[in-house]
Amino acid sequence: MHTVAILVLDNVVPFDMAAPFQMFSWTRLPDGRHPYRVRLCAESPEVPTEGFALRIERGLDGLADADTVIVPGCDETGPPSPEVVAALRRAAQAGTRIASVCVGAFVLAEAGLLDGLRATTHWIATDELARRFPQVDVQPDVLYVDNGQILTSAGAAAGLDMCLHMIRRDLGSAVAAHTARMSVVPLEREGGQAQFIVHEHPPVPRGSALEPLLEWIEDNLAREITLGEMADRAGMSERTLSRRFREQTGTTPLQWLLRTRVRRAQYLLENSDHPIERVARQAGFGSPTAFRERFRRVVGTTPHAYRSAFQGKAAAGA
Repeated sequence: MHTVAILVLDNVVPFDMAAPFQMFSWTRLPDGRHPYRVRLCAESPEVPTEGFALRIERGLDGLADADTVIVPGCDETGPPSPEVVAALRRAAQAGTRIASVCVGAFVLAEAGLLDGLRATTHWIATDELARRFPQVDVQPDVLYVDNGQILTSAGAAAGLDMCLHMIRRDLGSAVAAHTARMSVVPLEREGGQAQFIVHEHPPVPRGSALEPLLEWIEDNLAREITLGEMADRAGMSERTLSRRFREQTGTTPLQWLLRTRVRRAQYLLENSDHPIERVARQAGFGSPTAFRERFRRVVGTTPHAYRSAFQGKAAAGA
């Protein structure tokens, strides 16, 4: 049997831990046999987490003979202990497959296991991962990254995508598809993590000369807006406007406009049943084709798929 060891650190995110545990436990071969043995391992027998504590039977020695080690994310915790780092490094040197869920990537990075590799984590933490570990090639828009021996996944649900990927890699598509059905999740999700990212505008200082222009852009998205028209509205030359935008927002006027249009389209897709063509017009895109191309480039999925996934969000939160 293939042994999967889940490393449970203090303040572990329960879903990050339980999802791979259940996913591998549910996996069955065509003859009904269990291909995976799943164990929980920890530095100490009792692990605190928010609201309850966990009793763990295996220590760090449980990583030594594992075929796969999974590191779930933790809430508001410092760097891992030297003992945890050493155990992970020994496992990596032995050729063990090691994967992280969500911000568990920070633990792998602290152990030096992501140096020179592509990696991901929850979109809200990708900038921090890149800042703290510049030797890691952080990929903010994907659900998971497979480097062969080392894998990382984005938010908690993306850990399911990564586990299914590992099961398919180990045992084939038929076994992985059965596990996906047991877990009531798709074997593959369309798009990457970008569709879940909240794309905020870069901050503009209060009282900035650009504020009236930005409000006017928001109010006139459905019509064609050129750089020259924006410059005229701001009472500047095009060159001066572009420089001011760079200084105050870190982007260009046209990039700001395109991002604003995509955000308007996301809102319309979530909160209306307008046809895609009408959404494209209301957001100011010249054609449905241009809209689809830009939307997919920014959001990572199609307008239709985005609507299917997110249209109920506003009602669910009401």
